[in-house]
Amino acid sequence: MKLYTRTGDQGRTSVIGGRVSKNDARVEAYGAIDELNAYVGLAAVWMADAKDAAWDGLLEELGVIQQELFDCGSDLSYANPEASQLKVSADMTARLEAWIDRHQASLPPIERFILPGGSEPAARLHVCRTVCRRAERRIVTLADSGQPCPEEVLRYVNRLSDYFFAAARTANVLAGVADTEYERGARVFGRRPQAE
Repeated sequence: MKLYTRTGDQGRTSVIGGRVSKNDARVEAYGAIDELNAYVGLAAVWMADAKDAAWDGLLEELGVIQQELFDCGSDLSYANPEASQLKVSADMTARLEAWIDRHQASLPPIERFILPGGSEPAARLHVCRTVCRRAERRIVTLADSGQPCPEEVLRYVNRLSDYFFAAARTANVLAGVADTEYERGARVFGRRPQAE
């Protein structure tokens, strides 16, 4: 099988149910998901190469997420999806929430905004977080264009960026490195409302 088809040489590509411009909102959305999946792969490779069992939990989660990102891309590639064709489910989003809650429960309290970085694996996961937010924006653009857009994919991707934030902080804990706070920011997390 040849890797090239020449069918896209004029700037058009196939989606499930038709052909569109390569800058169509649908192509932008699933293309951003594909890019995100590549960055998740980079983070996972670092953890696998560490050959340290401490990273096994995060590595397993990232493996599941890579499969589910492929599901997201698949769902987004339908020009006119039917419910029976879609793969992303509410259960997948709920599992992300459970992972986030578990990570948060073992992390030090956060008071200020934190800067991406600390350790290399945390920095890689922060890249995943920011690319995930961009993918979310592309999906919202697709939804706002009036084209069919699977709602559960949007919910999943929204929750996924929160997961990457929690996972990045966990990576710093595993690496023995403190999060770097934004020094000029106020204490915005964990404050109680002032009594009036």
